[in-house]
Parts: sequence; structure tokens; C-alpha cells
Amino acid sequence: MKQYSLFIGRWQPWHEGHQWLIDQRLREGKNVCIAIRDVEPSEKQPWTSQEVLENIGYELNDLIQQGVVKVIIIPDIESVNYGRGVGYDVIEHEPPNQIKKISATNIRSEMRRDGKL
Repeated sequence: MKQYSLFIGRWQPWHEGHQWLIDQRLREGKNVCIAIRDVEPSEKQPWTSQEVLENIGYELNDLIQQGVVKVIIIPDIESVNYGRGVGYDVIEHEPPNQIKKISATNIRSEMRRDGKL
């Protein structure tokens, strides 16, 4: 069975910073599982989890077809917890400044301004 590097988020919307993040593991030859938190749509998260799933599926179709990326919906979570030595790592990726500056909030504002949301 394949192992996956898990990334949990709202992904509202999928953007270059998200792509950079998963690319860090893909470049190392790792498989990636993108977990979409099943949150209620609101001003801050305007899309349903199903719409996010479809959007990411469209953006990453080739990687999904290759089997190196899986996209799933999970219940909304309040924390990630683990016990002692359970067989996986917790890894933080520090993005470069041009990626750090990306803001989904700003992207959503621009989409609203441009009539795309």
C-alpha cells in the first residue's frame, strides 16, 4: 500500500501557494493526500467542500490520474493530535517570501471585485 504526505486545509481557493506546498513533497518522490475540511460555506469560505474537491481535481487532474495525489473530504477538525512514535513525521515547510505573501483572503476579494465570486 502507498504512503502519503497529508495536507489538511480549506483550500479556498486553490492557489500558487498551495501548489508550492505540495510540490515540496512531490519533488521528493512522495505521494500527497490533500484533505479538504468540510466547513460550512461563509464569507471567508465561499465554496462547499464538494466544489473545492472539484476545483482541486481540475487543477491536479494529471497528478491524480498518475496516482501520486489523492484528494479527500474530511470532517471539520479543531486539532491534529498524535501519540508517541506512531510511524510518521510532522513536517513544516517554510515558503519563500513570494509564496508567503499569497493570501486567499485577497484572492477571494479580487474574485468578488471581478464578478467571479
